[in-house]
Amino acid sequence: MGCGASKVLPELPRDEHLDLVKKVEPYTSHDDRYKHFIKDHCEIKAPSPPQHSNPYPGNHLPALLNQPEPCKNKVAKYCAKFDTRVTAKYDIKALIGRGSFSHVVRVEHRATKQPYAIKVIETKYWEGREVCESELSVLRRVRHTNVIQLTEVFETQECVYMVMELGTGGELFDRVIAKGSFTERDATRVLQMVLDGVKYLHMLGITHRDLKPENLLYYHPGTDSKIMITDFGLASAQKKGDDCLMKNTCGTLEYIAAEILVRKPYTNSVDMWALGVISYILLSGTMPFEDDNRTHLYWQILKGKYSYSGEVSVPGVMVRGSEARSSL
Repeated sequence: MGCGASKVLPELPRDEHLDLVKKVEPYTSHDDRYKHFIKDHCEIKAPSPPQHSNPYPGNHLPALLNQPEPCKNKVAKYCAKFDTRVTAKYDIKALIGRGSFSHVVRVEHRATKQPYAIKVIETKYWEGREVCESELSVLRRVRHTNVIQLTEVFETQECVYMVMELGTGGELFDRVIAKGSFTERDATRVLQMVLDGVKYLHMLGITHRDLKPENLLYYHPGTDSKIMITDFGLASAQKKGDDCLMKNTCGTLEYIAAEILVRKPYTNSVDMWALGVISYILLSGTMPFEDDNRTHLYWQILKGKYSYSGEVSVPGVMVRGSEARSSL
């Protein structure tokens, strides 16, 4: 289960205005709205990923047993804060990711020894509750090999524990950084899996609205690993067949479609725009829209102004970067 950076909302030119500030309210409900999710046994069992000496390469934290003694004590103290219903069923192994108001830990089911990831979302503030409800509204409905799977949910007064399928292969973002860029064959394989998952979501009336390499997770470290779509904190879940337009301004700026930026009603096609940006990144190793000045970046996206640095194979022709440009 991945846990990417917090969501970035666009910084608009001075003559534009967006209502981005939300009132923070304390958590007051004591009802367990997700109690129908809590099960005595894990019924959904994903295949165990291949065993590797270091299943969390790069910046991921190592397993608890391999950590220095001071770190073990720190993690043990952290785990003591978990609800006893969770620790009674799952052995907490390591912290593997953090978000704005969430964190992800690797766990092992005590009875079956099956590894899972638990995403802990703080719901004492409005933003945390909103993200939690958005994720659950999606994950409770989906069963697809290229979408992260939810197993069960526990709720306390201040947080919700979401037990999910574990991915040990890292984020697509990490592999892009390591490889520099993908071959067309490798990029096509990755995009086919993502497209299969997105097609399934769209058929259910679900729009992700924050597709990016950080939210695409490899199931295991091997080159033949499947890709799983994760992080549905900004997703919009309509009823099946509902084609209502969306209006919320949200996402990560570099991947946001122009119609969102100008506050026009939009459809699930904004996910396809994000996939176009991801395709560009896979093939070139760079961003199509990038500028330290966020206002300049905003206008780049609106104008569709980008240039491709690399090589594109066209039947009988090799087009180089300086020749592949677009200004819509």
